[in-house]
Amino acid sequence: MLTLDTLNVMLAVSEEGLIEEMILALLASPQLAVFFEKFPRLKNAISEDIPRWREGLRRRLKEVPVPQELSEEVACFQRAQALSTTQFIVQLPQILALLHQVHSPFAAQAQQLVDDNATFTAAMHTLFLQRWRLSLVVQATTLNQQLLEEEREQLLSEVQERMTLSGQLEPILVENENAAGRLWDMSAGQLRRGDWQLIVKYGDFLSQQPELMKLAEQLGRSREAKSVPKKDAPMETFRTLVREPATVPEQVDGLQRSDDILRLLPPELATLGITELEYEFYRRLVEKQLLTYRLHGDAWREKISERPVVHQDVDEQPRGPFIVCVDTSGSMGGFNEQCAKAFCLALMRVALADNRRCFIMLFSSEVVRYELTGPHGIEQAIRFLSQRFRGGTDIASCFRAIIERLQSPEWHDADAVVISDFIAQRLPDDVVSKVGELQRHHQHRFHAVAMSAHGKPGIMRIFDHIWRFDTGLRSRLIRRWQR
Repeated sequence: MLTLDTLNVMLAVSEEGLIEEMILALLASPQLAVFFEKFPRLKNAISEDIPRWREGLRRRLKEVPVPQELSEEVACFQRAQALSTTQFIVQLPQILALLHQVHSPFAAQAQQLVDDNATFTAAMHTLFLQRWRLSLVVQATTLNQQLLEEEREQLLSEVQERMTLSGQLEPILVENENAAGRLWDMSAGQLRRGDWQLIVKYGDFLSQQPELMKLAEQLGRSREAKSVPKKDAPMETFRTLVREPATVPEQVDGLQRSDDILRLLPPELATLGITELEYEFYRRLVEKQLLTYRLHGDAWREKISERPVVHQDVDEQPRGPFIVCVDTSGSMGGFNEQCAKAFCLALMRVALADNRRCFIMLFSSEVVRYELTGPHGIEQAIRFLSQRFRGGTDIASCFRAIIERLQSPEWHDADAVVISDFIAQRLPDDVVSKVGELQRHHQHRFHAVAMSAHGKPGIMRIFDHIWRFDTGLRSRLIRRWQR
């Protein structure tokens, strides 16, 4: 079977130029121009998809078969090229018949060449083949353009769908260029408008609870890298500019007695011109008793000191993935449920910006898992936000699931976050012991996001940090009044 790619090679048709023209036309379309102007962060993300588009088009050209009639004409042309002029003249009636049979655009021109030349010479043979080849090149180019136009329409439709999705979610999930790129990658799935509107809904709720967003940012960025000096670090010279009061020509501040000749008062200069008072002038000059202007200002001088070298050793505090456990018990329903889901959406935003993973586990009677920053993160986020909190509280199973995951090498630097009202039974001793071991020996940190002021202290004391967001009516009214 003859493919379009093979035909292009045979006829020396350059599909690269056609592909580049198609991509340039796509990027210059009004829809993309408006989108780039409105969401500049997503422009780079889309640009990074161009090599994938180009490769996909090349692959498509290699796979598309050439129509049967064109394949027969090309095969006939290849056979005709191998014939001598005498053989070609003998085969000419069959060639003309085949051209008419396959409805070749060259058929009429070929018949005209034969009819206009009673004697078919070698030069006519060459001219016939050249024009035939030119006709095949035009047909191949037209076929390429038709295929690329179909691909452009399909690609533009796909890009428009992804632009609509990314444009709606950009204010909610995009904080920087990195987040924009990851959001664009995750928008490749087949999603209906009603699905991702759920993310928009919780994004609107999150915007109405700025304290919740601020809490997520503080938790997500609570681990910083810091520089510390070595105990035996050498000293280095450290130069600073020190500002101190000085008599510099900035502002007259009164009179004073001094020996400053440049700032003498006129009466003092007059005494120098009187012979009887000249010695008196010099006496007062030596004693610094001449009346002069007093100036006030500040001067800068360089102060040189020594300090230990502090940039030799860096205590790295890496920002690892989030493993978030969400309590879906009945007591977490209503406003608590909205806050818990919105908080996870805020952590997803932080994770996308910092190129981290965000893994959600729901614990009730069983543990359900979602990864919000994977290739299908948007679909996973929608499934998570669609869940209903109506089960029991089995916080021990949540911790066991966390412990199991933290023992995997890819989660060695993860932070565990538990979102709950912590109104539950005490944790088993083996769970408490294992959590303590992970904290002491593996530097894992456990965060609690407490949605109630009535959480049991016995459960919460095992956490490294407790982030409180009381969802009680009184706290909600106070936060609204403060806003």
